[in-house]
Amino acid sequence: MGKVGKRQGAAAPEYTVGLDIGGTKILGALLDPAGEVVATVRRSTVHGADGLVAGAAGAVRDVVESGGVELGAVVGVGLGIPGIVDHVSGTVKHAVNLGVHDDELPLADLLSLALGGVPVVVENDLNVAAVGAAHVLERSESQAGGTPEHEDLAFLALGTGLASGLVLDGELRRGASGAAGEIGHIPVDPLGPECPCGQRGCLERFASGKALEAAWPSRRGKPAPVELFEAARAGDEEAVAVKDRFAAATASAVRLLVLTTDVRHVVLGGGVAQLGTELLDAVQDALREQAKVSSFLGSLKLAERVSLAPTHVPVAAVGAAVLGRRS
Repeated sequence: MGKVGKRQGAAAPEYTVGLDIGGTKILGALLDPAGEVVATVRRSTVHGADGLVAGAAGAVRDVVESGGVELGAVVGVGLGIPGIVDHVSGTVKHAVNLGVHDDELPLADLLSLALGGVPVVVENDLNVAAVGAAHVLERSESQAGGTPEHEDLAFLALGTGLASGLVLDGELRRGASGAAGEIGHIPVDPLGPECPCGQRGCLERFASGKALEAAWPSRRGKPAPVELFEAARAGDEEAVAVKDRFAAATASAVRLLVLTTDVRHVVLGGGVAQLGTELLDAVQDALREQAKVSSFLGSLKLAERVSLAPTHVPVAAVGAAVLGRRS
């Protein structure tokens, strides 16, 4: 795997397309040779193998047309998709929310065939989000006049579960068995609740969307995180306590990532992160509070390393397009 950013002396890449395929929607992005997002598209997901391939091919054609270029100008397509992904063979299985179950679906080969032979790479959805966030940060720092550097970044996904995608010195880190960044299954409380992974007291039992819903079930039909933060803002003491516990657990996840990888940035993403600055403020406050007991933690400036995932571009689709350059 090459660097996330553009290599010194490398040939300039051509147009690439990235797709972020989820259970209900496909987000697409077209990157120009300079790495700029020139077009985006959104389509509904069609479940099942045939629908998935047809929908992905349609999204590629839509975003290329929207960008005013020909499909022939596209030299690579990247896909980010949930499930068990083999990035070498381009297969996916157990993407149950997409209608792909036990059999391995040769998604890269099928989509490439549908697009007339354009090379296709398939990657885990969390990994492409990390690559996309790193790409956006690199470009924003460069455009602000800073010295271009490959990013060290952890994309912390606060979704149904808790996991992180890692980009270390511009390299996507998958790990020997693909488990790099699975910090949600690190036990933090031996007396804590059982986890579906078989352990007890895993971090994601305290810092995830599902953990938050268990602690503060939705009462008025809104997403549980929204209702919790609204109640805390209104002064509900129980809501404030639940919010503070959740923020402290998320801060622990940030601290764990920094202490193990020393990344420059921890980017909060996933469904819970849609709370925006309220969540970011709560997590940063918790990090500052935790640092009060340790001058070592204070020296790491953890709160300053945390940010929210960019909202002006579909970062997972962008990351898929960046990986599509390596195809």
